[in-house]
Amino acid sequence: MHAKTIPEDLANARAEFYRRIGQLSLTPLWEVLGALVPPSPRPTAAPAIWRYKEVREHVMEAGRLITAKEAERRVLILENPALRGNSSITQSLYAGLQLILPGEVAPAHRHAQSALRLVLDGEGAYTAVDGERTTMRRGDFIITPSWTWHDHGNLGDEPVVWLDGLDIPIVRFFDAGFAEHARQDSQQALRPEGDALLRYGNNMVPVDFHQTSSEPTKVFVYPYAKTRESLLGISESDADPHFGHKLRYVNPSTGASPMPTMGAFAQILKKGFETRPCRSTDGTVYVCLEGEGKAAIGDQSFDFAERDVFVVPSWQMLQLRAASDTILFSFSDRPVQQALGLWRQEKT
Repeated sequence: MHAKTIPEDLANARAEFYRRIGQLSLTPLWEVLGALVPPSPRPTAAPAIWRYKEVREHVMEAGRLITAKEAERRVLILENPALRGNSSITQSLYAGLQLILPGEVAPAHRHAQSALRLVLDGEGAYTAVDGERTTMRRGDFIITPSWTWHDHGNLGDEPVVWLDGLDIPIVRFFDAGFAEHARQDSQQALRPEGDALLRYGNNMVPVDFHQTSSEPTKVFVYPYAKTRESLLGISESDADPHFGHKLRYVNPSTGASPMPTMGAFAQILKKGFETRPCRSTDGTVYVCLEGEGKAAIGDQSFDFAERDVFVVPSWQMLQLRAASDTILFSFSDRPVQQALGLWRQEKT
C-alpha cells in the first residue's frame, strides 16, 4: 500500500509544528506508532553462534594478560553481532565465558543482577554462595541469585571455563542496579558443601520455611549428573515433535523458575531426530553439552558441536537436527515475560 500523498503546504506546516514542539521535548505519536506497537515482534538481535574451538584460545590468552583479581571477573562477553556495544546476547540477557586459573580467586561480591553458571571446561574450581561452596563439574548449572555474596576459586591444576548468564540488560532497563564488594576475597564457610541440596533439594524443606514463587531458590547447584540421568531415563519414550525430550529447571520448594527473571532448560535429541519449527517471544541462549547437530534459526543455519553457544532471537523460528545423541542446555527471560503476561509461543 502506498503512503497517502498530502499537499505540500500541509506537509510543511506539519514539519514546522514538529520542529516547534520538539523544542519542548514533545513528539507526535502518530509518527512512531507503528514502531512502538508493531503487529508482531521485530527483534534487533541476530541469530549467532560462538564455536568453542575458535574462542577458547582467546579466553586462555586473557588469562595471560590479566589476573582474576585485577579483572574481578575475567570474562569475554558474547556480544550479539547486531547489538555490539550493549554487552548483551539478546535484548534482555547477557552472556560471557569466564576463566579462572589454578590458584586464583575471583573476589567475593554481590549485586542486584541474578546470574547463572554452566561449567564447560576443566575441573577443580568452586563457586561459593552465601557461605556455602559447591565444586564445579562440567555441565553443572549453578546460580547466584540477586544480592547473594559469591566468589569463585580454583583449587585444581587446570584452567576452568564456564558460561555466565545474567539479567544485566533487564536490571539496566529499570535502572535498578546495585553492587557491593566484600571485605575479603573469599567467603568464610558457614555450611558444608551440599547443605542446600540436603535441606531444599530432596522434596523436603525446613519445617518453618516458606517461600513465594517470586523468590529465588535456595538450591543453587543442579548437578549435571542428575540432569543427564533424567534426560536419558525419559529418552526412550515418545518424543515431543517440537522439543524432543525437554525439561525445565525449577525451584524445588515452589515449582517456579529458579530465578524470577531467567529460566533454564535441558533437552535431549536422539540421533537423527529433527524438531518441527517453533518460535516464542523469549530470546534464548543454547549450549551444546553433548553431541552435535544443526540449528536452523529464521533464514540462517548453523552447525554446532560440544561447548558451542548459539542464540535464537525473539520470535525467530527454530528447528534443530541431531547428528548424534545430543544434550542441549538453554536459558531465556521466559519467567519474567510470563509474569508480565507477555510470553507467546507458536508451533508449526
